Amino acid sequence: MAAIPDSTVSTNTAVAGLESTFADELGALTVPWQGAPAPDPTLLVLNEQLAASLRLDVQALRSEDGVGVLSGSTAPAGAKPVAMAYAGHQFGGYAPLLGDGRALLLGELTNSGQRVDLHLKGSGRTPFSRGGDGFAVVGPMLREYLVSEAMYALGIPTTRALSVVATGQHVYRHGAEPGAVLARVAASHLRVGTFEYAVRQGEVLQPLADYAIARHYPELTELPAGGDGSRYVAFFEAVVEAQASLVAKWMLTGFVHGVMNTDNTTVSGETIDYGPCAFLDAFDPAAVFSSIDHGGRYAFGNQPAVLKWNLARFAETLLTLIGSTPDDAIAAVSAVLDTFDERYDGHYAAGMAAKLGLAGKAIDRSVVDDLLTLLEESSMDWTGSFRALADELRGNSTPLDGLVPRERIGPWLERWRGALTKHGRGAAETADAMDCVNPLYIPRNHQLDAALRAATDGELAPFEKLLEVVTHPFDRRDEWSDYTTPAPPSFSKTFQTFCGT
Repeated sequence: MAAIPDSTVSTNTAVAGLESTFADELGALTVPWQGAPAPDPTLLVLNEQLAASLRLDVQALRSEDGVGVLSGSTAPAGAKPVAMAYAGHQFGGYAPLLGDGRALLLGELTNSGQRVDLHLKGSGRTPFSRGGDGFAVVGPMLREYLVSEAMYALGIPTTRALSVVATGQHVYRHGAEPGAVLARVAASHLRVGTFEYAVRQGEVLQPLADYAIARHYPELTELPAGGDGSRYVAFFEAVVEAQASLVAKWMLTGFVHGVMNTDNTTVSGETIDYGPCAFLDAFDPAAVFSSIDHGGRYAFGNQPAVLKWNLARFAETLLTLIGSTPDDAIAAVSAVLDTFDERYDGHYAAGMAAKLGLAGKAIDRSVVDDLLTLLEESSMDWTGSFRALADELRGNSTPLDGLVPRERIGPWLERWRGALTKHGRGAAETADAMDCVNPLYIPRNHQLDAALRAATDGELAPFEKLLEVVTHPFDRRDEWSDYTTPAPPSFSKTFQTFCGT
């Protein structure tokens, strides 16, 4: 497989108007490339709502030409598809060159002044494949599609899925599995790892930083380049804030990313790469689902600390842009990084207050800590517990009694009700407000696993149903009652997730 020659001209107009500012301005961080042929591409799922919001022609995407673009086998007319270069710390160890080993940036779409990437995953080998085949399979690509759309519905910043196309060829992972390509949309694919690569390439670092600022934090572009008040210090602070807010949302939702390497940490503050991800059933800070996280580095409860560590690696890449001396630069970024814990705690406390019906009020930290202790000691379902508390306020104690003995939680309930009384809001009104922030439906691990197994065997109906449910996470419907059920302990004890590479 070779890079695209300059003379290659595509006539495929199914996706029109793609721009290529990243490739044009930062060519040193890209390699022009073409996706692998797909012998028999079949569209499995298309996000028509997302396509319409991007002003893409849904019928054109469903056409033969459209499926060719979404499979990676055909580049859109006028597009400059590239594989992006980046480095990264993976499980704490530095890898100087990673890059898009099975992915392509097709280009950028603009809509109402917002620029987003259109990116493929599973489209074949690139110069960054490091011996891999560059392909992906149906199960993991549908996992990313469903989980990213569930995260979007939950209000969590995330890349979004546009489509999954089956390629018509088998890929060997756990035996022969059907190949697939995911098309996703992101504010950008700029990562901490992108900066870790650029800082070792010399002159490209400052153009990269300026590009990222202009794209994601344009209000900073007029700041001076040097000194403690420079745009690069402000840029770092903006990323710290975005990521502190993001990881707080993960923790409040019970989301476990599973592989928080620096190449999976965006400067935009979006969640990216849903490989070995999962959601908590029973609350457990030590929960690990990834088959490759043997030491628990990325366990649920470790996520804020890991994110701060990743941001420290990001800070290191900016030092030469920030201060004329290393000591001054280190002091400037350290002062910002030291605010991470306070930022995270503030976002988490505000979110927990809302989950407990105390939105906008300062919450006694001991009330939260004691609840978390109860949840952990009693192996209570994270998602179901908050809905059960709302039902408790309505006078329906059955859901909560099914999760924890009354004698264990009774004293805590009295303290919580006392805090609510001070809030001055009625029980029914509080319960309704809680239901607006506490989802009924998340991608339960056992249900998603079953849906993906069925899809791998060619049966998409369970996936389509689960997708409908999790993209309406707050809407109580009697016919969806089965989707609130946690996984049985026998499943949870052995369940693992995989990167799908």
